[in-house]
Order: sequence, then structure tokens, then C-alpha cells
Amino acid sequence: MAEIVYILTNEAMPGIVKVGRTQGDLATRIKDLSRSTSVPLPFELFYACEVQSSTFVESQLHDAFGDHRVSRNREFFRIAPERVQAALRLAQIREVKVGEEVFETPEDKADVVAAKRRSRFLLSMIGIKPGTVLQLFKDPNITCTTVDDRNQVSCNGETTSLSDAAIQAFKTLGYDYTALSGPWEWSFEGKRLDEIRREIEEKSD
Repeated sequence: MAEIVYILTNEAMPGIVKVGRTQGDLATRIKDLSRSTSVPLPFELFYACEVQSSTFVESQLHDAFGDHRVSRNREFFRIAPERVQAALRLAQIREVKVGEEVFETPEDKADVVAAKRRSRFLLSMIGIKPGTVLQLFKDPNITCTTVDDRNQVSCNGETTSLSDAAIQAFKTLGYDYTALSGPWEWSFEGKRLDEIRREIEEKSD
């Protein structure tokens, strides 16, 4: 029986990945996880592969990225999935993929597609105007300034996107991230930009 370690993402949890394992069918495992009533949208497979010992590889990944763990007893990490993928590939025997069968119904697929449309963040969605100072949520002493009503900001004299500015900011803190969610990492008046957007969307619903 194949031993598989997987990396899952979920549009309802931006910036967070789930790292787990299974010795069964991968598509079935993703379906089972997505059936939980506490998960508003289905999980999506970012990457998975067969390994020699899924128990060992999973535990090593959990230890390696333990400082990014959202909760001590859960398999969720606030980290770019590409970083976990790079580490997992060291133990890979072969990559494992799944298709549309991971979605229970066409409605599940439609929900994920709709969520991805919503994820195209614009500063104008939350009323942030050019010239507004944003703070890095992890360290409010690090700031950037918006230059338009889309997602461009000025950081260290350079105009770039929210996400790239976040990557630069984390590098000053000693992290070598290659992918981050800008709206999740930057905040305004103590609240993450993504959280502000979700509050506005919930009120409009």
C-alpha cells in the first residue's frame, strides 16, 4: 500500500497549509477532510508524493516547520506551501496527483472557483486609499505605504506588490520566504487586510 505525504491548501484559510499523510486513496482522504462542517470550502491538493515511511517524513516536516505551526496539536502551518514542498521532495519516490474527483459535487468546485475570484484582492475593496501606511502584522514597526487603490505599495523606496513587500519585510526579520499572502501579512489599524475584507463581505451577504 502506498504511503503518501500531502500538502493541502484551502481558500477559506489564506496563508495556511495542512501537512498530513495517508496510506489509502489520496482523493478519498481529501474528500473526508473536506466533509467536516467546520471547513467552509473543500481542501485542494497543492502537492503530494509517495515516500518510504509516511510516519517518519510527516513527523520530520512537522518538526522542521514547528515554529510555523498554527496550533500545537494540529497539522496546520502558516507558511508558503512551496517551502514545505521543497523539503518533501527530498523524500519523494514519485509525485501523486488527483483530478476533479476530490470534489464531492459540482457545487463544491463552483465554491472553490468563486473563492478564488474573491481572493484577487484590491485595496479599494476595503476603502484603503493611496498614501495609507500599512503595518506588518508580525512586526508593526515595519511599514509600507500604498501608492494606488489596487495592491501596489512603496517599500524602502521601491514600488512593488503587497505580497512582494511582505517577502522583503520578512527577509529583514531573518526569514527566507519565497511566497506570502500580502493581504494576510499586512495590517491596518491592528487588523489584517484580509480580515477587514472578510468582515465587509460578511456584512454584504
